[in-house]
Amino acid sequence: MAAVLEQAAKRLKTDITIGTHNGHFHADEALAVHMLRTHIPAYANARLVRTRDPATLATCHTVVDVGGEYDAAANRFDHHQRTFNTTFPGRETKLSSAGLVYMHFGREMISRKLGTSDHTDPTVNMVYEKIYTSFIEALDAHDNGISVYDPAKVAEAGLEKRFSDSGFNLGAMVGRLNPNWNDEIPSDPVAAQAAEDERFETASARIGEEFDRDLDYFAKSWLPARSVVETAFNERKAVDPSGRILVLKGQSAPWKDHLYTLEETVPENEKVVYVLYPEKPAPDAKWRVQCVPVTKDSFQSRKPLPEAWRGFRDEELSGISGIPGGVFVHAAGFIGGNKSYEGALAMAKKALD
Repeated sequence: MAAVLEQAAKRLKTDITIGTHNGHFHADEALAVHMLRTHIPAYANARLVRTRDPATLATCHTVVDVGGEYDAAANRFDHHQRTFNTTFPGRETKLSSAGLVYMHFGREMISRKLGTSDHTDPTVNMVYEKIYTSFIEALDAHDNGISVYDPAKVAEAGLEKRFSDSGFNLGAMVGRLNPNWNDEIPSDPVAAQAAEDERFETASARIGEEFDRDLDYFAKSWLPARSVVETAFNERKAVDPSGRILVLKGQSAPWKDHLYTLEETVPENEKVVYVLYPEKPAPDAKWRVQCVPVTKDSFQSRKPLPEAWRGFRDEELSGISGIPGGVFVHAAGFIGGNKSYEGALAMAKKALD
């Protein structure tokens, strides 16, 4: 009986077909296909069909980004219909096919990565929400034509971009894998579709590589760092009574996201402004003093290192600061270094004044 069930399961996996549209492809369906085939076992051997033919799509087990229907129970994940307004829980950005697939299958992906079968585990949900806001949401916005900033408010403020960043995102990366307008197309329709599908598979693997890297990072690095940062946060007043200096002992760990979360109920005058950590996990390691940004993605620090120190190194820095062991302070004042923990701590304390 077990052998029969195993064979049936294999047939189910093999017989699954994912349908999406042919023609110009985008990041959202490329990622949606990758997430299903790479991270959901039932789709491991799924065949891909790229078409806009309704009759063919109707035969597919799962359809993404085409078909004009969103029905998770029927495995239909399109977002182009006029009535579609679905968003990820707690967010305002309308979902694309990538967001839809992630919303319904993301917890399973993360549970498997964390080695748990409990999809309701709080740590699963923490990573689930983090990956959406850090990776998936930008694809949803890009595909739905949603700007990072409100265009009306930007115009009202008279702001203009200093440079173009339109080619520096995942959507543009996938877009560049489409054929050029003047590329030669095979005269045989079957061969032409096969060539286009091959490009799509390349795009799906490429954006999938980026997603897999983020999934691995948030599950295996970012999540374990939370306890490290929380311990340092709870002990920070033993380092300095102000509570404004945080020390990561032993080695550095991803701290920004966790710090901002831990600070949500902390008074403004007790929020951390400097984070200290060794450059490497070794007794003789040099130490860094890093300023906490105003926001995670900001280049503006809550309190930059003193202007008089900026751009100086080594003995010259030590002479100016009056603190032995100086290594450097960046010209922008957001980070500096010292040969010892004691020196780095002295820099942070002096910079607080």
